[in-house]
Amino acid sequence: MFIDKVNIFLTAGRGGDGCISFRREKYVPYGGPNGGNGGKGGDIYFEGDPHKTTLLDLSYKPKFNAEDGHKGLPSDKFGRYGQDLIIKIPLGTLVFKNGELFADIKTAGEKVLVVKGGRGGRGNASFKTGRHTAPRIAEKGELGETAEINLELRLIADVGFVGFPNAGKSTLLSKISAASPKIADYPFTTLSPNLGVVDYKGKSFVAADIPGIIEGAHEGKGLGLEFLRHIKRTKLLLHIIDVSGFDDKDPYNNYKIINNELKKYSKYILKKQVIVVLNKIDLPSANTHIKKFKKNFKNKKFFEISAVTGIGIDSLLKEIVKILSKPAVFSPEEIETIPIKKYIYEPEFKIKLDKDGVFVVTGSKVQTLTEMTKFNEDDSLRRYQNILKKMGLEIELEKMGAKTSDTIRIGDFEFTFEK
Repeated sequence: MFIDKVNIFLTAGRGGDGCISFRREKYVPYGGPNGGNGGKGGDIYFEGDPHKTTLLDLSYKPKFNAEDGHKGLPSDKFGRYGQDLIIKIPLGTLVFKNGELFADIKTAGEKVLVVKGGRGGRGNASFKTGRHTAPRIAEKGELGETAEINLELRLIADVGFVGFPNAGKSTLLSKISAASPKIADYPFTTLSPNLGVVDYKGKSFVAADIPGIIEGAHEGKGLGLEFLRHIKRTKLLLHIIDVSGFDDKDPYNNYKIINNELKKYSKYILKKQVIVVLNKIDLPSANTHIKKFKKNFKNKKFFEISAVTGIGIDSLLKEIVKILSKPAVFSPEEIETIPIKKYIYEPEFKIKLDKDGVFVVTGSKVQTLTEMTKFNEDDSLRRYQNILKKMGLEIELEKMGAKTSDTIRIGDFEFTFEK
């Protein structure tokens, strides 16, 4: 099954907790603290894999978690790092992180860090000072990053085939490449894009057969325009037209309908270089339709072929290779640009009084400190209170009217305010 859009949720590994431990050995003076730090949580990466052509396997598992870091150990032993998670995705996949374009995976082996694992908590050996020689302080591991990810596959092909159902796109692809698309004499035989590698006199290119478009496709009729994103990256379009009069349709009218649907989908697509191909010239009624097509098409160039018998295909391939040898000019929409990150200064914390009379404190620094504090250790609690006081949180709460026994909420934790 061909799946080219999927939404997943990623959670990087949490850092391991720091250890509280003291060295106690007979005949060894000044034992002191020796609790090790926790290990860092695992990161999550996306990696381009040329052997993948669909996002199907990711649709079965919408949530991915990297391994957590391991706890620190006594004797100054650091916890083991959590194992990184590498998710293989097809080449040509756009990665949207929390709604913004984050990466565009185009080359094999290209690896992108998407969410970072949390750092490991420090053990009590890290908090020893000249004045505080036996601290019972250790941090919990930092939470790993989370992100909602939207993946959108756009097949990387040099040439895209467009046209009505039964125009002969799949037949032509099977004739000029090793691709084996399903072919039949009824509409919508092709239900998903097919790729084929074409080798012509030592020159090769990748061709994509896009499922047939019909009138009203931009309104969702037929297969709609669901797969047209796959021709946004192509350098060249082959507009294939059935000149046999299939279903009593006029070939030139079909040509205009497809162009109109492409224009409604994107005004940039028709700016690509297009080769018009009249297919099925081996059928008896073809000559009549070709003459009518020539009158309407004026003096523009087109190719006459038969995908079944092979007539005219050599000249067509020669023209394709000639065009592809020239540098491609992409319009702005076809070039995906990752937005420039803007860093905005924000205060260390913000305070808001909610409708229940609770003072809600937000801010990454305050929330991370709260998440990593071990409140069951008196030394850790005192350190936490001192840091918040130095940051000015107590003064700001008083300015906002906080009184003794009022509730203060930071993240998932609630405290009672005491001056």
